[in-house]
Amino acid sequence: MKATGIVRRIDDLGRVVIPKEIRRTMRIREGDPLEIYTNSEGEVIFKKYSPIGEIAGFAGQYAEVLHKLAGLPAIVCDRDHVIAVSGIPKKELLERRVTPALEELADSRKSVACTGPDGPKVKAVEGVSRYAVACSPIIASGDVAGSILLISGNGDDAYATDVQVKLVQAAAAFLGKQMEE
Repeated sequence: MKATGIVRRIDDLGRVVIPKEIRRTMRIREGDPLEIYTNSEGEVIFKKYSPIGEIAGFAGQYAEVLHKLAGLPAIVCDRDHVIAVSGIPKKELLERRVTPALEELADSRKSVACTGPDGPKVKAVEGVSRYAVACSPIIASGDVAGSILLISGNGDDAYATDVQVKLVQAAAAFLGKQMEE
């Protein structure tokens, strides 16, 4: 664990303020759920909670089916990281951070598709040259929990068909419902 040199006191209601620098670095926003646990060394650990992480195995299977049906690589992301990949080597994308552009897209609660040369080319994952061909936010209990995407091949120009867009939208709606149960 990396020391930050920042010390905070607990107030009389048991609250502690997480410094702005740490919140910005860890992409912790107001209202984000945090998991709190302790380890054997007596440390109290705060970890961002990912509701999609609870269904990661299921999301991986869904990404495989989506990839096979759509013919493009498929990824499932929580609000910050890629949690499931199909159609390309997992080590290329798994656990990587999503781009701020993808975060904004998910927060807008709109589906986006690149249907031709003039369509939006949103970089989906930091440090990766692939872009989102079709993207839809996963909404569970009224909150944006992540995104599901079809992405371009490595260096390929790929465009989404109407069927691929509908597949991504259906996948996002289905995963959102699974998280609510």
